[in-house]
Amino acid sequence: MKSAEIRRSFVEYFRERAHDSLPSSPLVPHGDATLLFTNAGMVQFKDYFTGAVPAPFRRAVTVQKCLRVSGKHNDLENVGPSPRHHTFFEMLGNFSFGDYFKAEAIEWGWDLVTRVWGLPPGELFASVYERDDEAFELWCRISGLPAGRIQRCGEKDNFWAMGETGPCGPCSEIFVDRHPERPAVSWQEGTDSGRYLEIWNLVFMQYERSANGALAPLPAPSIDTGAGLERVAAVLARVDSNYDTDLFRPLLESAAALAGRRYGADPESDVSLRVIADHLRAVAFLLADGVIPANEGRGYVLRRLLRRAVRHGMRLSFEEPFLCRLLPVVDEAMAGAYPELAATRSASESTVRAEEEKFLATVATGSRRVQEAIERAKAAGSAELAGSVAFRLYDTYGLPIQLLREIAEEEKFGLDEAGFAAALEKQRTRSRAASGSSDWLDRIRERTVGAEGWGSPGPTRFVGYVERPDPAEQQLSLEGVRPQRVVRIAPDGEVSLAGGGATRLVAGEQGALVVPATPFYGESGGQVGDRGRVSWGGGRAEVLDTQKDGSGVIYHRIEVVEGELDPERPLTLSVDTAHRLPTQRNHTATHLLHAALREVLGPSVRQAGSLVAPDHLRFDFTHGGPLTPEERERIERRVNEWVLRAVDTRIVADRDLEEAVAAGAMALFGEKYGDRVRTVEVPGVSLELCGGCHVRNTGEIGPFLLRGERGIASGVRRIEALTGDAALAFLKEREAELQAVESELGGEVGAAAREVAALKRRLKERDQELARLRLQLVSGPAGAAEGESEVAGIRVLAREVPPAPAGELRNVAEVLRGKLGSGVVVIGARAEGKVSLVAAVTEDLRARVPAGRLLRDVAALVGGSGGGRDDFAQAGGKLPEQLPAALARVPDLVGRLAGAPASPAARE
Repeated sequence: MKSAEIRRSFVEYFRERAHDSLPSSPLVPHGDATLLFTNAGMVQFKDYFTGAVPAPFRRAVTVQKCLRVSGKHNDLENVGPSPRHHTFFEMLGNFSFGDYFKAEAIEWGWDLVTRVWGLPPGELFASVYERDDEAFELWCRISGLPAGRIQRCGEKDNFWAMGETGPCGPCSEIFVDRHPERPAVSWQEGTDSGRYLEIWNLVFMQYERSANGALAPLPAPSIDTGAGLERVAAVLARVDSNYDTDLFRPLLESAAALAGRRYGADPESDVSLRVIADHLRAVAFLLADGVIPANEGRGYVLRRLLRRAVRHGMRLSFEEPFLCRLLPVVDEAMAGAYPELAATRSASESTVRAEEEKFLATVATGSRRVQEAIERAKAAGSAELAGSVAFRLYDTYGLPIQLLREIAEEEKFGLDEAGFAAALEKQRTRSRAASGSSDWLDRIRERTVGAEGWGSPGPTRFVGYVERPDPAEQQLSLEGVRPQRVVRIAPDGEVSLAGGGATRLVAGEQGALVVPATPFYGESGGQVGDRGRVSWGGGRAEVLDTQKDGSGVIYHRIEVVEGELDPERPLTLSVDTAHRLPTQRNHTATHLLHAALREVLGPSVRQAGSLVAPDHLRFDFTHGGPLTPEERERIERRVNEWVLRAVDTRIVADRDLEEAVAAGAMALFGEKYGDRVRTVEVPGVSLELCGGCHVRNTGEIGPFLLRGERGIASGVRRIEALTGDAALAFLKEREAELQAVESELGGEVGAAAREVAALKRRLKERDQELARLRLQLVSGPAGAAEGESEVAGIRVLAREVPPAPAGELRNVAEVLRGKLGSGVVVIGARAEGKVSLVAAVTEDLRARVPAGRLLRDVAALVGGSGGGRDDFAQAGGKLPEQLPAALARVPDLVGRLAGAPASPAARE
């Protein structure tokens, strides 16, 4: 049975049993700051299991894409050597939310495994929690397994909990004997060796664990099951390794063919091929879900996986980008199960290629960087490379510890691996912390979860849209609203609660307000939260920010300005139109910009992030390189054309998701959508799924000004733009600056560009003349012998010269080298607290006195580093006061390299 058939049969089996079939949620969890990545099938249902949000269905079935690379799952080094460890995997799962329980879960699990998938009952085992007699008896009755094949296990293996507190319960697992033809072994030996392999875990959520550890029965027990597709595929294919299934073999064979090798011929090469296959799957899905390479958080994980795959490719003799050439194979191997892979392939290939090229170039110079670090450590009298330095080389340049160790051994130099490990653990701690957030909303959620009287109030109803008669109309105020929740936020960010879910706030205090319905938009979809006012009889408060959590509750961050906020009083909520209206302009302009980018650059462009604020908009998109001036001009002109057409926006408030996508609505990969969606259309231009606030007509946007464009990651560009009043203010400011320039130049109006060009030309001519005079001053006949000496028959010229640009210093060194005929030149200059050094060695001496090695030694004396070729090198330093002494040491350093005995001064 192929993997596609396994997926299909699993979903169909449970659909026939009244389960709603839901798509996989993105790898980036929606509204869950506690996780870096979705790591199990139940993640998208967490709020249903905790009761924070009522489940809209009683049964569900999914095939969930998962990623495990951090926290307790951080065993990356096992991926490749192990036949079953993966970063990315698919989790088959069926779920019950207070509907069926143990009997159905066990019966259906057994039936699917034996009847549909055809595994012989004699090869199967079951495990149950040691105190779960009910599950044990159910297994005996339903499966007919003898008691000896139903193993009772302890809490460590067979009791599942969501956290220290909250829903939990016993679990039961289905195991298969992978070698039934061999003599039976003990349960411990079989599971430790992997012969008895767990393929499906059934979790029976039936308890609520309190802070004191006590277990109380849940009023509506639930079911959460998970079966790894990769393991199931290996078992049904009767192979020992997950990598020998159709999920991996095409990738392995394609990678091996590119490397000119054969998978299975060499165990060491096979490990590298498996790492490449595993990591590339993870990279492809992360990119498709909108994650971009970065130096922290999720982007750091993506970059680390990419670089680890490249390093293993180098072991296979890859010297050019190759991962980008394998991305299409990932899509083909998935048999169309994930259309986002094909839709984002072009952008993903560009991003992966750019990352590969950058990393390959980095590793090519890695040995030199490590060498420089060792030389500096030696100069400082150290006998080993500090762990912090080694970690910086690893973290900044991706140089593996193995490479650092090898270079240190070649240099007969120590490596502080304990310090490296400590620095690495600190980084992992920071990464774990990055999975959460310290902002005020997360502190409120952390403080209120489980607190007495502070149960979830349920999703807030946003009434900012007037759905009839015109969905484009906005409601900006609401009267007679009574608070559901009020919390106090101290100046240090601490959250304090009062009993019953409400706290009084007095003038000068800040807090957060939750109401059943609000016209305030909570930050989401890139659009910032609204600001405004809350008023009541005898008092008022300013709304400083509005945020929405993952369960749909909208929180208003407020500061009481006058009076006392009494939770029993009705409130009037008023949105600040001066903040909302320019935000609407920028949001609709963002849609037009997206359409213009796809028109000018091609359909491979996709959104990678956005910010819609009142003063500007920011739009991140996938593209392989900088925009040309012509492309920028075309994009800006196209948006302004659509604005000038004054097209009415068309908003459909409630639409079937599949129907909207079929109509051409753009869905953003990585976003989570329900079955019913809202669409925003600019007819003839753009149709997007969007819950944000927009203008009624594109003419309300006003002028659109593309202010800047730059790269923010490999294959990802960022545009910043202005609209309306902000664009006009910017243009007026530029006009005033231009008038001031014209006034200073004294030329005719409109001639500023011509006058500036002429001025630059004159300055360039004077700079060239100044450089000529400076060169003549430092290299003329009168001073030719200054600073010159001879060591081991080698003429050495070490001299301080006046400050000059780097290009001029190179010219001076080359002229002085030419005057020597045969010899070594080192010159140094001091300026602005820094040192610039240049070394030049004549052709006949480059083997005896390599300029790069010489200058590294000199630079270390002025607190710097550098290097270069054997005949020419440059370096810098940050101890200018040490330059004279460093130059005085040059003859001895030359002698040491040339094999001459050191002078008495040098020995001292």
